[in-house]
Amino acid sequence: MDKPEALRLIAEKAYDVGYSAKLHFSTYDIVEKAPGWIGLISLVVGVLSLYIDALTAKHISAIITILGIFGLYITYYSDTKSKYFEAGQNLTELFDRLKSLDAECRSASAITSDHMATLEAVTQSFRSVCLSKHILFSSWLAHKKFFWEQQTDWIAKSRPFSLLRDKIPFSAYLALATLLSGVVVWAFCNLDLLSLTQRMCGK
Repeated sequence: MDKPEALRLIAEKAYDVGYSAKLHFSTYDIVEKAPGWIGLISLVVGVLSLYIDALTAKHISAIITILGIFGLYITYYSDTKSKYFEAGQNLTELFDRLKSLDAECRSASAITSDHMATLEAVTQSFRSVCLSKHILFSSWLAHKKFFWEQQTDWIAKSRPFSLLRDKIPFSAYLALATLLSGVVVWAFCNLDLLSLTQRMCGK
């Protein structure tokens, strides 16, 4: 195998392993920290509602209730959160091995069977370590951790990243589309857009 092709394979696998490591750490962080934040926000809003009448509105109560439901959802991961942290550590070790392998291949005159055997060993370990189930919004946090906190320049040399396809999660596009659709529906239901348009065109 020629060197550019081998470096591309290493970079692609490093992307998979590095992102997966951050995904596992993200699930752990949300399960570990979110209940405390939810409790603190609920307590602060409850205290402030004694003095601020606006906080006693129904929509504020609904938001607090939704946060409480999300807190219950998080508890389903509480018993296994240590597994996500351990998997994240193991995946980070594999990521570091791939980084060393990339540097070794770049400095070598040719790609050897030992290099490819190391890549295959990392691939097998990666498949055995990963956990398939992750908490809601963990992919958003993982993108932030991987692309804005992790050093990925060495990966981008052989596997360039694009902003729209790689650095922004697909679920963010779905959330934005849902939000915009909701705004459009609200506007048609609450605003007389037809008469407003007619008045604007008549002027």
